[in-house]
Amino acid sequence: MCPLTTFLVGVLTLLVLVYVFLTWNFNYWKKRGIRTASTWPFVGSFPSIFTRKRNIAYDIDDIYEKYKDTENMVGVFSTRVPQLLIMCPEYIHKIYATDFRSFHNNEWRNFVSKKTDVILGNNPFVLTGDEWKERRSEIMPALSPNRVKAVYPVSQSVCKRFVEYIRRQQSMATSQGLDAMDLSLCYTTEVVTDCGLGVSAQSFSDKTTPLLKMVKRVFNTSFEFIFYSVVTNLWQKVRQFYSVPFFNKETEAFFLDIIRQCITLRQEKPDAQRDDFLNYMLQLQEKKGLHTDHILVNTMTFILDGFETTALVLAHIMLMLGRNPEEQQKVRKEIGHADLTFDQMSELPYLDAFIYETLRLFSPQVAARKLVTEPFEFENKNGGTVHLQPGDVVVIPVKAVHHDPQYYEDPMTFKPERFLESNGGGMKSYRDRGVYLAFGDGPRHCPGMRFALTQLKAALVEILRNFEIKVNPKTRSDNQIDDTFFMATLKGGIYLDFKDL
Repeated sequence: MCPLTTFLVGVLTLLVLVYVFLTWNFNYWKKRGIRTASTWPFVGSFPSIFTRKRNIAYDIDDIYEKYKDTENMVGVFSTRVPQLLIMCPEYIHKIYATDFRSFHNNEWRNFVSKKTDVILGNNPFVLTGDEWKERRSEIMPALSPNRVKAVYPVSQSVCKRFVEYIRRQQSMATSQGLDAMDLSLCYTTEVVTDCGLGVSAQSFSDKTTPLLKMVKRVFNTSFEFIFYSVVTNLWQKVRQFYSVPFFNKETEAFFLDIIRQCITLRQEKPDAQRDDFLNYMLQLQEKKGLHTDHILVNTMTFILDGFETTALVLAHIMLMLGRNPEEQQKVRKEIGHADLTFDQMSELPYLDAFIYETLRLFSPQVAARKLVTEPFEFENKNGGTVHLQPGDVVVIPVKAVHHDPQYYEDPMTFKPERFLESNGGGMKSYRDRGVYLAFGDGPRHCPGMRFALTQLKAALVEILRNFEIKVNPKTRSDNQIDDTFFMATLKGGIYLDFKDL
């Protein structure tokens, strides 16, 4: 055999072995009596992760639409890892709430190491078992209604400065309007650092401050982390000896240093205390003898969880206000002109409904992935059953469920009224049916939900009292979400005009 022939045979053999490695378990669900979505070597069931031509949410939508009428669940593959896409709301509610013990952990724990990723690795969203319970029990009292109420005056002060900042920016704006995400990120950065640490991030400066610049870098997922996620799905043993942090080290060091400085200031001036998140954590440290690193990580969790996600939601709420002028006026009429107390802020049903409907259309989390922690059994529509074992992954198609006409009449139309208690709706009724998943559900629902909603409503009250919001022509008119960002945000950006009332 000539050298060229030997080489070609070797290459062909290698390709065959790679193909077998990538596809050998593609009959995993079929052997268990579960139909499997279309699956390809290397990309699995979600090619958009690699083509980057559209958001992975649309791959999930396609699978959901194809199988939802005939199946309660369908097999999918993340590269070569088998996962189960759950399409039955009853089962979704079981996963989140009623049978929570069997789905205790989030799949993110498979990709994050506490040693290499100090911030995310110690976040309650990633932690498992007793560690999660302990960390959540530490954080939740700091986000109680009384503590959120205690910092509400701080929020109001930030909101008034936010309005003045919008006014200045609008006076200098071009014909393309103002970037709603940039505005919202300035607000959430300022309100979170002020309510959490008692310091100003100087976010309403006309120049980008170092802190705001770093905030904008926080959730820019590195290619290295994406590549690591793909490799570990191809060969999971990589996780045993190598890991890549989600947050880069420069960002991590920057934020931890700020918190250390704030702790030092509090310790040097014990008389200048206030009832905020950092003060609570310092009291907890004294009570339990916690290490300072523990305080740093918990405080970091509060800060980072409040930046990007809340800003995304605020930007999309302002988008929907601009797109729906009649509904905007209804919200404005409900909030009135008098200053609102914290308790009065909780009694604005139409504003609540407006927020919930925006989150239905633009829920930041397009899909949730849960790890099976105890053996569990699901029954399919044909009567067959599937037995899940610890380590299996179930996928909850958040966006697809939120846009399903079986659960929401005319789902692509913006209708806040569907969430009004007076119309027989209400967010809780949808959530209990397993069809409203913006905040999750059960014991692992979003711990900062109350704080985030308060900050959103406080900002919206001040904005709507001062401005009429209009959508700039630069903004697309459909709800197409960004091709690559892991949270749902309108493709091309949100650009708005603010007209003084």
